[in-house]
Amino acid sequence: MLKAQIEAELDRNWERLLLGLCYYKPPSSSSAEKLKSDKDIAQPLKDFGFRISKLLGLDEQQSVQILQCYLQEDYRGTRNALKNVLQEERQSQALLLKIADYYYEERVCLLRCVLLLLTYFQDERHPYRAEYANCVSKLEKDLVSNYQQQFEKLFKAEAPTWETHGNLMTERQVSRWFLQCLREQSLLLEILFLYYAYFEMPPADLLTFTKIFKEQGFGQRQTNRHLVDKSMDALVDRIGYFSSLILVEGMDIDFLHKCALEDRPEQHQSFILLWFIYLPHHAPVLLAWVLLRHTLNPDEASLVIRRIGNTSLQLGVFQYLTNMLQAMGSSGNNCTASTARMCIYGLISFVITSFEEETLGIQQHMINVACEVLAAPSLAELFWETPEMGLGMILDSAVGIFPQKIGPLLQLLTALLSDKSTAKKVYSFLDKMSFYTEVYKHKPNDIVSREDETLWRRQLPKLLYPLGLGQTNLRMPQGCLGQVILSDQGYIVRWDYSYSSWTLFTCEIEMLLHVVSTADVILHCERVKPILDLVHKVISTDWTVSDCLLPITSRIYMLLQRLTSVINPPTEVIASCVNCLTVLAARMPGKVWSSLHHTGFLPFFLNFHSFFSAEGMKAGNYGNILVLIEQPRGEYAVTVAFLHLVTTLVKGQLGSTQNKGLIPCVLLVLKEMLPTYHKWRYNTCGVRERIGCLILELIHAILNLTPEGESQGSTPSLQSLCIYSLTNTDAGQAVVNIMGIGVDTIDVVLAAQPSSGVSEGPGQVLIQTVKLAFSVTNNVIRLKPASDVVSPLEQALTQHGGHGKNLIAVLAKYIYHKHDPALPRLAIQLLKRLATVAPMSVYACLGNDAAAIRDAFLTRLQSKTEDMRIKVMILEFLTVAVETQPGLIELFLNLEVKDGAEGSKEFLLGEWSCLHVVLDLIDSRQQGKYWCPPLLHRAALAFLHALWQDRRDSAISVLRTKDKFWENLTTPLFGTLPSPSDTTEPCVLETCAFVMKIIGLEIYYVVSTSLEQSLKETMKKFSSGKRYEYWSNYVKSLVCHMAKTEEEGMRCFPECQMLISAWRMLLILSTSHVCCLLMHSSLQVPTSMPCLRIGSMMATLLLILLKQWRSVVASAPDVLAPLSQILENILQADQQLMGRTKAKLFSALISVLQIQGLNSGGISQLPQLLLCVCDTAQDEALALMDSTRHVAVTGDIHEDKDSMETDAAPRTLHQDQRDGVCVLALHLAKELCRVDENGEHWLLVMRRLPVLPSILSCLELSLRLRQNLYFTEAALHLLLTLARTSQGATVVAGAGVIQSICLPLLSVYEVTTNGASQNLGFSRKSQDSPSWPGVYRLCLSLMESLLKTLRYNFINEALDFVGVHQERILQCLNAVRTVQSLACLDEADHTVGFLLQLSSFCKEWQFHLPQLLRDVQVNLCYLCQTCTYLLHSKKMLHHYLQTKNGDALPQGPLPRAQRAPQTPSKQPAGGVVGVGERDEAEQKALLAVQCSLLKILSKTLATLQHFTPDCCQILLDQSLDLAEYRTLFVLSFTTPAFDSDVAPSFGTLLATINVALSMLGEEKNNVSLLMFTMENCFYVLISQAVRYLKDPMVHLRDKQRLKQELSSELSTLLSSLSRYFRRGSPSSPASSLLPSPQSKPSTPGTKVVQEGQEPFIQLVQAFVRHVQR
Repeated sequence: MLKAQIEAELDRNWERLLLGLCYYKPPSSSSAEKLKSDKDIAQPLKDFGFRISKLLGLDEQQSVQILQCYLQEDYRGTRNALKNVLQEERQSQALLLKIADYYYEERVCLLRCVLLLLTYFQDERHPYRAEYANCVSKLEKDLVSNYQQQFEKLFKAEAPTWETHGNLMTERQVSRWFLQCLREQSLLLEILFLYYAYFEMPPADLLTFTKIFKEQGFGQRQTNRHLVDKSMDALVDRIGYFSSLILVEGMDIDFLHKCALEDRPEQHQSFILLWFIYLPHHAPVLLAWVLLRHTLNPDEASLVIRRIGNTSLQLGVFQYLTNMLQAMGSSGNNCTASTARMCIYGLISFVITSFEEETLGIQQHMINVACEVLAAPSLAELFWETPEMGLGMILDSAVGIFPQKIGPLLQLLTALLSDKSTAKKVYSFLDKMSFYTEVYKHKPNDIVSREDETLWRRQLPKLLYPLGLGQTNLRMPQGCLGQVILSDQGYIVRWDYSYSSWTLFTCEIEMLLHVVSTADVILHCERVKPILDLVHKVISTDWTVSDCLLPITSRIYMLLQRLTSVINPPTEVIASCVNCLTVLAARMPGKVWSSLHHTGFLPFFLNFHSFFSAEGMKAGNYGNILVLIEQPRGEYAVTVAFLHLVTTLVKGQLGSTQNKGLIPCVLLVLKEMLPTYHKWRYNTCGVRERIGCLILELIHAILNLTPEGESQGSTPSLQSLCIYSLTNTDAGQAVVNIMGIGVDTIDVVLAAQPSSGVSEGPGQVLIQTVKLAFSVTNNVIRLKPASDVVSPLEQALTQHGGHGKNLIAVLAKYIYHKHDPALPRLAIQLLKRLATVAPMSVYACLGNDAAAIRDAFLTRLQSKTEDMRIKVMILEFLTVAVETQPGLIELFLNLEVKDGAEGSKEFLLGEWSCLHVVLDLIDSRQQGKYWCPPLLHRAALAFLHALWQDRRDSAISVLRTKDKFWENLTTPLFGTLPSPSDTTEPCVLETCAFVMKIIGLEIYYVVSTSLEQSLKETMKKFSSGKRYEYWSNYVKSLVCHMAKTEEEGMRCFPECQMLISAWRMLLILSTSHVCCLLMHSSLQVPTSMPCLRIGSMMATLLLILLKQWRSVVASAPDVLAPLSQILENILQADQQLMGRTKAKLFSALISVLQIQGLNSGGISQLPQLLLCVCDTAQDEALALMDSTRHVAVTGDIHEDKDSMETDAAPRTLHQDQRDGVCVLALHLAKELCRVDENGEHWLLVMRRLPVLPSILSCLELSLRLRQNLYFTEAALHLLLTLARTSQGATVVAGAGVIQSICLPLLSVYEVTTNGASQNLGFSRKSQDSPSWPGVYRLCLSLMESLLKTLRYNFINEALDFVGVHQERILQCLNAVRTVQSLACLDEADHTVGFLLQLSSFCKEWQFHLPQLLRDVQVNLCYLCQTCTYLLHSKKMLHHYLQTKNGDALPQGPLPRAQRAPQTPSKQPAGGVVGVGERDEAEQKALLAVQCSLLKILSKTLATLQHFTPDCCQILLDQSLDLAEYRTLFVLSFTTPAFDSDVAPSFGTLLATINVALSMLGEEKNNVSLLMFTMENCFYVLISQAVRYLKDPMVHLRDKQRLKQELSSELSTLLSSLSRYFRRGSPSSPASSLLPSPQSKPSTPGTKVVQEGQEPFIQLVQAFVRHVQR
């Protein structure tokens, strides 16, 4: 809250504070009339207001105000339920009593406000001191008189009765009223006491108060004292305490003391003490009066002074003061307790200065009260300023009996320790002692004394402790003098001997170790305990002194071991030992642990069985003490110390070995203590709650251990032990029971506390315990390993109980708790966790209370003065509920159907909708106000984002149409953020990120035409206001800042990452807005994992934007330069960590090269880029080769994660991935080589780096092991690109490509002994996707390209290749008949393409592989026949596709050339593809297969052309050697059959021409291919025919038949062709290659060609004329 608001509230209400309880007026007829005439208040509320007024005796109008406030703040139902409650008598009575309690609490809170003002109005450290002081100055004048009258009125008030206040005023309610009366009296007196601590009390007021308190008997003589019961005693005592304190403060003893010191006592105001019937409460007042009279008139009335002083001592004044200060509580944050101690400090200091100590009673009582007074932190420092006066005199007397009595001195010095300076003073004080006091019953022999026995002298030196030789000891020298006093005890001798008390303390501990098994142990324990308590206080206050105390602290371990082993161990001393070790463990846990675990004190494993069971575990000496001593007695000092110690050791992050040793301790707590501690016997109130709190603190510390502090390996850690025990044993149920205490029980405990202090007491301990239980449960659920089995803890948390008894409902009701804001916050946090992970409905668990709890949540969310963290947690809970709790979120959204129309989809916000609050929080006018800090704004936007992300359309439809919604939502995006280095509120970055994500989701899901006009205008404003540029620059500076500060560790890294991710998403979705495209963010060289993730995200964004904005990139000249620069920088970073980012940058470079289509002249960075990329490719190939070998040896194959996730974990072994660095580097190298057509750059790089040998070595290994598919494909693509130029082909061949590919390629497919292929890869898998058959096809293409480019220089390698793979080649040619999948046809196409190139070298082939040549020729002829048949019979082809290949629809996508443009179309309602669409798809598949068959056919005929004689030569040359050419087709003219038994014949060739001719009329796309097919077919036909005609072995009759058939068939075909050409068609692309003497090359695409001008037609005509002769 801001100071201005505090000031405004105080200005508005200061009069109410001044009036105090008088603000609440009694009933009056005028007020009743005003209420009746008030038309703004509903009649039922008026009626109920009158009933409240009757019960409480309160003004009627104020009664209605109280009712309205109660309904707003504390009512636990809904408005609808309220109507029924008011009408139903029993329920309305219960409501009346609750309102009475609320009214009583309001009265108390009013007084506490005044108490708060008086506490802090002079505290310079308080932020609102000035505002408080201003208000107190207004109250100062009349506060005392008002509050004094109220106090008198309260203690004189008559108790209400049922006659005066109605039937509800039962005995119980009267008792409740009187308890409230006592609380208010106590608070009024506390306010008056604090007031007079700051302002002087006039004598008249002192007299008045004395009369009042006398009349009231200091709280003992209440008007209604017959109503006092035992539970009220503490309040009655408190009234007495404050009465005494006010009178003592009023006497102003401090001022009197000051006057006495300055010898002017007459300046002090004096008064006459009235006579009392003496009570214990009078003792301090009597003592103060005696002091007053003695100082002002030391000679007068000495008898009266002595008598009253003795009366004060008889009343036990010092014991009374001790009890009073203890009842006030500790003075940490309790101003009242501190002020009381200051007051009493002045009193007893002056008393001790004024009177002889012997006259003041027992010394121990004075020491006790002095120690209690010195608990106020400032007083110890004040004491050391003047240690010789006041309380210093008690210290002197304590020194006088030291070390005969150790306790008094050490008790005082322990109290005098408050900070480091006082600790050093105490240490020095004890280090330089001058006197040593002893008591002797008889005079020793080695003493010489005076006659009067007042002075002794030692004749011989003496060891003061009867210890063994070599032990630490004190030696009193010869001749030492001692003053002697005779007493009842004997001779008290005070030796004049200097020594260090710390040495003496060591001797005392050593002595106790010696006598531990004797009867003297109890006496020695009494001496050692104060020593241990002092040591504990010293080292906990100032650690630097601990080295000096090493002789003492090192003996504690042995002391602990000895004391815990005796039959009846002294628990208090053991507890002090453990407390000392706890302080030591906070600084040096390892050393303490190593010494402690040898003592046998802690539990340990004797025979280890299981870490999760206590079997074989010994409880140690501590366990025995707990069971045998502490539990029967009901005192638990050792247990409390033990829990502190173990918690400290756990927090000390000991490490794995020591933590294993702590497991028995934690197991004891979890198994034996946590489930049962609430059943133990207890003597002292509050100890049970404290032990529960300490147990949970221990578990909480364990669950918050960092992984480094936990053990690794086979044994479980402390954390896993806790998680297992809490989820599966009774320990978890105990924690559930603590959480189930409920808000009502806590409120009852708080109400019963007498103290007004809010920092201590049983209520605060209970709240702390419940908070720890919440936190522990939350952490257990968070850290618990995933399991299919529901654990007992989860069952207990989520089980549905009747009548709202289940835990979920109890947790939700903590929202009603007002005392400690952390309690409801942690309860909601646990609810949020449960709503996320538990399979249950929170809404169902809440039952009938759901709406009421919703109202309570929203009331706290709406409040402008509510704790901000609660509001944030409520919104976070609702954010989670959007996704996981549909019922609950609908309740909170509270949407109502517009006009109540059935089936209507228009909604309105209900009265109790959480969206009202959320809309207020994002309102631009609210930003910067104290009630809407950035964290809350962020939480509201996170909730809205959850609605959009989960597509809550009903809520979204209401929100997006709200007035100014989009304007308010996007306000953060139009602001200017501080620079990243100055960012103080990281949540602001998240706020902007959520806004960007919401806009992105809206753009993504809503059709652009349906977007809200206001959103469109906002986005136009965003664009026109250059906000794209602003945010691009901001994100750029943010990433640069992150890269610079990564080593220091950025504290807001997740927020930065989230903003970058959101901006990336918004950019991708807002592609219509062109902005500054490239954020050159990775120019730094990041090393930390988070910054690498950011770099990876930016690279992903870059990649997506490049694909989205192709048109922009195509014209952007400066894209490659920064990308190259980024790449160079990244290559300097840790390669293993940078893998993902490098891969994305390679992808971006590939995209740019493909989009811009640049040539080598347009890329100045080409040489450097090539060098970087090839260097990477070489390194990656070698690394992949090593990794592949490792995997081959170990068989350790990792999963292939093919993802673009930016946060994928770095891979330890190099793996082959489609988007891996190696694969993308090869693809990028391919693109760069394609750009560098001349080869001038890449050739230099290849000479400089052994790239090709590395790639080929890895390729060879990959092929042989059939591993690294993606790498293999990419490498072959690169080689294929190089092989297209003569330079490249020479380099590739020279690098030994054939050795790397030829034999290893056999591993890619397996062939059985019978020649059938087991894994041909002729599946229906698309040829687009990577596959091993695809690799084989690429190898064929590579061989084809190299042979085509290098010709004779590569013929031997090509023949080697075809020889090695002949079986596969022949099978492939034969397979087309049985498998018509696109993959199979594609391989056939590649195979025939390779054979086409090889067929140019027939003679070499014939020489090396004659049989293979013959087989290939035969298979090619059969292939020609198969293709012709399938193309001829479409129905048969369709049938084959359906039956043999499983389905007409191909599984993979169609080849890119054949893909139809995709148009959005809606599927039928049933979700089944329509018949028409299926037919269309089948038709497309058929066309694709036909196209492939036609390609294969054309290449097959072109190949066969090389195996048959040259047409011109055979026609013109009579001396041709016919034996050189075999006949390929048999002399038959039947139509080709789909049967391998029927040999290919002339009929096959004629049929091929017919099919091509018929397809010419149908096809529009493949005309050139069909013409090429016909030309080659005619060519083969003519050549083979002439071969037959010239062959002397052929019968003349057959030759004649051949002539007749060909003449007839060819004439028919020529006439058909003539008709076709008259219509106009393009000529064959190969027409220029035909060997016709008359032909001239014709241009493809000629419009009209005369029939005599087509070269291959002329050739056919010539042949026809030849055969017709």
